Amino acid sequence: MPESNDRGALTEAVYYILLSLIEPMHGYGVMQYVKDISHDRVNLGPGTLYGALNTLVEKKWIKTLPSEDNDRKKQYQITPLGRSVVQSELERLKELHNTGLNILGGTPHDH
Repeated sequence: MPESNDRGALTEAVYYILLSLIEPMHGYGVMQYVKDISHDRVNLGPGTLYGALNTLVEKKWIKTLPSEDNDRKKQYQITPLGRSVVQSELERLKELHNTGLNILGGTPHDH
């Protein structure tokens, strides 16, 4: 079994927020991007989004970037730690997916 990780599973919203911040983005852009990449399944309201962004900054999974020319909109970007968290979650999801396929007989080469 892989080394235990105290992060636990990410919510779908947090997973998508982290993925959206591979490139710097404002909060509103994150809302739109997450809605787009989730095919409208994950629709983040401003309260939910900014609460999550603040939590992710506190965890050092994302950072705020210095604003340019007194721009009131904060830009956020994923940190190396955040990338590591996303990679761990991706591995966890792959394991779940593969186990489900194996048990349900979804992979022809496993029979």
